[in-house]
Amino acid sequence: MIRSFSPARAGLSLGLFAAPWLLVAEAGAQTSDDGDTAINLDPMVVSATLAPSTASDSLASVTVIDEQALRRRDPISLTDTLRGQPGVDVSTSGGFGKNASVYLRGTGSESALLMIDGIRLRSATNGGPGWQFLDPQMFERVEIVRGPRGTLYGADAVGGVVQLFTRDAEEGKPEPGVSLGGGSFDSVRGFASLAGGANGTRYQFSASRLETDGAPVREGGEDKGYDNTTGLARVTHRFDNGAEIGVLGLRASGNTEYEGGDSDYVQQVAGAFAELPVTADWTSRVTLSQAQDQLDDYAEFGNSVFDTTTNTVRWDNTFRLGRHQLVAGAEYLEDEVDGSTAFFSSFDEDSRDNVAVFAQALMDFDPLSVQAGLRHDDNEAFGEEVTGHLALGYRLDDDHTLRASYGTAFRAPTFNELYYPNYGNPDLDAEQSESAELGVRGQYRNAFWDLALYQTDIDDMIANTVRDGISAPYNVNSARIRGVELSAGVGLAQWDLTAALTWTDPEDRDTGKQLARRAQQSVRLDADRQLGDWNLGASFVAQNHRYNDAANQQRLPGYGTLDLRAGWRFAPGWKARLSVENLFDREYATSSSFEGWDYINPGRTAWLTVGFGE
Repeated sequence: MIRSFSPARAGLSLGLFAAPWLLVAEAGAQTSDDGDTAINLDPMVVSATLAPSTASDSLASVTVIDEQALRRRDPISLTDTLRGQPGVDVSTSGGFGKNASVYLRGTGSESALLMIDGIRLRSATNGGPGWQFLDPQMFERVEIVRGPRGTLYGADAVGGVVQLFTRDAEEGKPEPGVSLGGGSFDSVRGFASLAGGANGTRYQFSASRLETDGAPVREGGEDKGYDNTTGLARVTHRFDNGAEIGVLGLRASGNTEYEGGDSDYVQQVAGAFAELPVTADWTSRVTLSQAQDQLDDYAEFGNSVFDTTTNTVRWDNTFRLGRHQLVAGAEYLEDEVDGSTAFFSSFDEDSRDNVAVFAQALMDFDPLSVQAGLRHDDNEAFGEEVTGHLALGYRLDDDHTLRASYGTAFRAPTFNELYYPNYGNPDLDAEQSESAELGVRGQYRNAFWDLALYQTDIDDMIANTVRDGISAPYNVNSARIRGVELSAGVGLAQWDLTAALTWTDPEDRDTGKQLARRAQQSVRLDADRQLGDWNLGASFVAQNHRYNDAANQQRLPGYGTLDLRAGWRFAPGWKARLSVENLFDREYATSSSFEGWDYINPGRTAWLTVGFGE
């Protein structure tokens, strides 16, 4: 039985779970020599403004999951990392490589932009990226920027941006890394890497493999397997004059099974960049990139193929004007699709391009900060769009900053919505959004807290509607999404504690109903403790109910899960990790099938991994 969940029960659970950790942390702080924290509570971020700044100076709601947190938690899937983070909701069709949607601030999964080292990755046919196919072992940092970023990134950044950063190796003797592990559901996992550099050249090569028989995705169903092979290559070279060039390639491929069939998939990005310090105050960077999303589907009702290729040329310029900065540039993007099913052989249109220019000013009049940006996009499929952003920050004192922002963004219609044979509507306009936010952050030596209140209004939402007896996508709906996010963290005496509470009201203004598959309340708590050669940790995530359908007739109960982990450095360079996910074996679902049965997530899962030099 799927256990129900209420906000009151979540608050009680959170309090009971957090109390002993916080008491021990406070007691430990009394014996700490320097009080330093093992985690960076005010990390550097680049996704919010394109210019490096601390989280407290970015004037945005941001969350950074650094390499230490990723290695400690050692998640199998990127969705495990994102679930329950401030303003983030995840809906899946089961576990282990099954379809996943990520909602930022209640917006649709097509409105959450995913980037890898600045390269956009998504499916132009259905609009969403393959979140479930990306191996967290390949990345050293995850940045989550909540709120519109259309000014910097164009289409689909309505709810925000999730950017994954690959490892940036250091010069020195080559450093190998290897790990091997296994776990529940006959799962095996391996990883190998080599990193180093000399004379200005740095390199990183990594590979991973995961195989699992998987778990059932429905009550009484059979196990649904999954395998993933991922490879990464990154090489950069910095010249004596400060110029830098580099190349990147990442490819994830494999097979995933589902009820009624299975799919072969490929997620791939490749890019090359050149950065030149033109003058002491002007840096110019050109990036050429290609992203591919491929899916070959083998279903009982017929086979299908959906391939997306996105080619991008981007030119960024950063000008330093004393304490101020100006970022300006241009971007050319081309989408190409190829698809076929048992019912059609190709799309009515198979390509489109987008040309954009943008500029952003970052001004520091301490204690007042001002950020203002503007972008113009011209898309051959749906026309021209202009987006803008204005943010004001005021430093109340050395520890507290008040911020307010307003921004616009848009979501581009997908190829399926525009051109799918006997379904698409080529007259669709892009969805339009306006967002306002008010926030305040407290930033201290060993702690931080951040409170944000926001509202997003979306017009011309694209939805399936029956007209003249034909079901097709039209610009018909509007939505209003209101929310509150509270996040906090403290690092004392080898304790690292972070917490996130999210309240979201995603409402369809035409019907007054809650937008489908979004929970309204969410709680997440992560706690880690270093004990000599040992580290112990736990993560608690709880969410209230959600509805699977727009009419709010199919209610999915809330849930709460607890994960435990331990690591032991038993020899120089060697470490063993043990984790138990969903300790109390809760059965829960965040989506349902068209037939009405729930997609259940895996129950209790244990993993044991031994690694060297990671």
